[in-house]
Amino acid sequence: MHTAIVSDTSCLILFSKIGELDLLRKLYGKIYITKIVCSEFGEDIPDWIEVSTVASGIYEHLSGYLDEGEASSIALALEFESPLLIMDEIKGRRAARDMGLPVTGSLGLLIAAKEKGHIKQLKPVIEKIQKTNFRISKILIDHALKRVKEL
Repeated sequence: MHTAIVSDTSCLILFSKIGELDLLRKLYGKIYITKIVCSEFGEDIPDWIEVSTVASGIYEHLSGYLDEGEASSIALALEFESPLLIMDEIKGRRAARDMGLPVTGSLGLLIAAKEKGHIKQLKPVIEKIQKTNFRISKILIDHALKRVKEL
């Protein structure tokens, strides 16, 4: 069981674009983001998203080779006992896993939403995503659809 869910920017932007931001609340209740992620998101933040300040110096180290949002999200997640980090970018995910953080991405969230009954079908949501500038490989899409028995 994760005690805190920390999100990077990409998932928030994507879910907002496709009208599914509330899925995060349905899945986790409360999400933590950094001030940098809040600024990158650029929209009003719902009351179930808490903007937190990163206290550790890990951010400075990570920001040398990662995007600021990714670096701050990883640093924030490391401040919690049993966090889950939501991040889509491969480089950031690799860095987070190397630091021992469990990571999921937008597609993983959608699989969880389907498995918990928050969405009826995954395929129509993926079709909405494909109309945006967010890229998901066909291999990942097929894997997700197979996992939820839609392919």
